[in-house]
Order: sequence, then structure tokens, then C-alpha cells
Amino acid sequence: MPLDNIQDEALRVVQTAQQQGITLRLLGGLAVRLHSESAKHRSLTRPYPDIDFATPNKQAARIEKLFDALGYVPNKNFNLFNGDVRLLFYDEAHGRQIDIFIAQFSMCHKIPITDRLGKDALTIPLAELMLTKLQIYEMNEKDIRDICALLLDHPIGETDDETINVKRITQLTGDDWGLWKTSMLSIGKVKRYMQTVDMEEREHDTLRARLGGLEAAIETAPKSMKWKMRERVGEKVKWYELPEEVRRG
Repeated sequence: MPLDNIQDEALRVVQTAQQQGITLRLLGGLAVRLHSESAKHRSLTRPYPDIDFATPNKQAARIEKLFDALGYVPNKNFNLFNGDVRLLFYDEAHGRQIDIFIAQFSMCHKIPITDRLGKDALTIPLAELMLTKLQIYEMNEKDIRDICALLLDHPIGETDDETINVKRITQLTGDDWGLWKTSMLSIGKVKRYMQTVDMEEREHDTLRARLGGLEAAIETAPKSMKWKMRERVGEKVKWYELPEEVRRG
């Protein structure tokens, strides 16, 4: 049965999947917490009610068998109609929802994940993890706290080894004007939040420097022709989706 401690349970699921040759990686707040000690900072700590995973598109059937064996209950209706892109399961004893994104992360924007799942043994790469937060149009405080935790503990660079790979981020934002636009808006929200959060001056300095570096890189990176064509339309056409919360069914 699922473990009481949600982080221990998330690791149990990933490790069990690995033993069966199934590629499964954490994303969301728990992935941030695994990489960032600063997620436990007095000003950045937050609850983790659910667990989110990513997997390649060729393993959906095996995923369903895995979670059944681990003691989870499927959302049969949702999985029937959406199983090619997303699966939902429930830990009834602890009131948790398990969300599994297949091939790509798709919420306010689409972020490809399949090709780079091998970059980390437990989670999606930090660049994609950062983008899953920046892509949220109606960003809330827990998402901003996750971004701050990532930036406090990881430099901006061009590798994936405990580094936020800005080359990957700008590759995706430079090809998708909508993702670029929302990411820039999100960075502005994080900047405003930083003015209110209780941290030491050196922590503020680190956040300001890294967030500023990320913003400058996204702003100045080369843009594709598709990006430039969409920029001409601008905000006259909605550039994001507002995903509906899935109710148990």
C-alpha cells in the first residue's frame, strides 16, 4: 500500500518502475524538493498534496499495471478518453491524486519531455521542471516558491548536471511565442514576490542575479520564424490554455 510520507512514496514508485524497466520521472513540487534544500526554507516551504510523473508514450499500458500493483485506483473514465496523453490514479487511503503526463507536459502550454527523460534518474531535467512552473498563466504562491527554491540552489548554465539549462529553456521559448510570453509574465510575478519574502540579503542577491540572468537569456535568445509570426498577432488572440481541474469519476 502507498506509504504515509509522500516523498518516500514518490521515490518508491519511481524505483519500483525502474526495477521493471519502466521510465517514470517526477515533476511538480516534489521534484523541486528532491533537488532543492531551499524548498524547506521558512519562507518557501509548502504542502505537497499530490504526486506528478512523466513517462514516454510507449509505456502507458505498463504504467496502468504498475499503479494497480502499487495499490492505486484508476480514474477509469478519464484514462479511457485521455490515456494517450495523461493518466490519473488515486491513493484513497491518503486522499492523493497521481497525475501522469505522457510524451509531453500539457497544461497552459505544451512542453516536450520524452527525449530528455534520461538526463536525471528521478525527475525530469531542471530546465523542463522550471518551465512547467513558468508556463502557468494563473500562477499561485506555491509555484512561485518552487521557482525561488530552484533558483536558490541551482546556477543558470548550459548543462543539466544540477544546473538549470538555459540553452534548453531558450530553445523552447524561442520557438513558441505563447510559452515565451507566459514565462516572461511569470518572471515578473516572481520578481514582485521576492520583494515581500523574508530572506537573508545574500539569498535575495542570489535570486535577483539568477532570475535576472534567466530573464535576459529568454528575452535575447534567437527566435524562430514561427515565433515571429505569432508575435505579430500578440495578445489579440489568447496564447494560453486554462486547464480544468479534473474531478474524480
